[in-house]
Amino acid sequence: MSYTDKMLRDDALRGKTIVVTGGGSGLGKSMTKYFLELGANVAISSRDIEKLKTTAAELSKDTGGSCFPVQCDVRDYAQVEAMRDSVIEKYGSVDVLLNNAAGNFISPTERLSANAFDVVIDIVLKGSKNCTLAFGKQWIDHNEKNKTILNIVTTYAWTGSAYVVPSATAKAGVLAMTRSLAVEWAKYGIRSNAIAPGPFPTKGAWERLLPGNLAEKFDLSKKVPLRRVGDHQELANLAAYLVSDFAAYVNGEVITIDGGEWLEGAGQFNLLQDIPEELWDQLEAAVKGKKSK
Repeated sequence: MSYTDKMLRDDALRGKTIVVTGGGSGLGKSMTKYFLELGANVAISSRDIEKLKTTAAELSKDTGGSCFPVQCDVRDYAQVEAMRDSVIEKYGSVDVLLNNAAGNFISPTERLSANAFDVVIDIVLKGSKNCTLAFGKQWIDHNEKNKTILNIVTTYAWTGSAYVVPSATAKAGVLAMTRSLAVEWAKYGIRSNAIAPGPFPTKGAWERLLPGNLAEKFDLSKKVPLRRVGDHQELANLAAYLVSDFAAYVNGEVITIDGGEWLEGAGQFNLLQDIPEELWDQLEAAVKGKKSK
C-alpha cells in the first residue's frame, strides 16, 4: 500500500452530485477525477469554458462517469446562481459544494495596486461566499439535508504570510466562514469543513508563485519535515473522505495536509535541525563541563 493509492471503496460517492469550482485543471481536476471514480456526478466550473469542456471529456472517458462543464465567474453572484440552476436541471440536486477556485501571486505588498489586491480577494473570499450563499440558500429553502461544503484554504490562513498578503487575507476569511457556518447551518443538515494543503505542485499555480527559475532556487520540499511535496492522490483521498457519508460527524474542521511544513516554520528552535552531529557533541560536552563545576 502506498500514499499514491486510492483510499475509499469504489461506490463511496455513488448517487452524490458534487460541484467543484476551479475544476478544470490542477488540484480541482485531480479531486474531480477521484470523485468520478467513486461514482459521483461532478459539475466543474471556471471562466474558461473550452478548458472545462476538454477536461470534462477527458475525465468522463477515463472514468466512465458524468462530468458536466459549466462556465461561471464566481465573482458574479448572478452567474453563480445560473451555474447552480444548470447543475440542478441536469442532475436534479446538488449534495456537495467544493470551493476550490483561487487566485494568487507573489509580490511585495507595497507594489500591489488596489485592483491587484481586489482580484485575489474577489476570487477567493467573495467567490467562496457567493457559492456558499447560493447553494446554502437553495438547500435551506428546499429543506434538503445531508449537504456538505468543503473549502480549500491554506496553512497561512491562520499564520499569515508575507508576499501573498491578499491570499492570506482572503483564505483567513474563508476559514472563518467555514467554522462559523459549521455551527450556524448544522441545524439544516449542512456540514462545513476545510482542507489546508501544503506544497502540491500544479503547473498553473507553481508558475505564478515561483516564476522563472525561482522553483530551482526555492525547493519547497526542503521546508517539509517529510522532505517531499504532496501527491495529488493524497489530497483527493482526503477530500473524498470529507465529502462522503463516512465523515458524517466531521464538522467545522480544517485538516492540514502538508507533511508538517507549517509546524517546522512555527517552532522557534526548529532550525537547530541543521546543526551537525559533531557540533551537538561539542555542545553536550560544554554543558556537562559547566555542570561539573
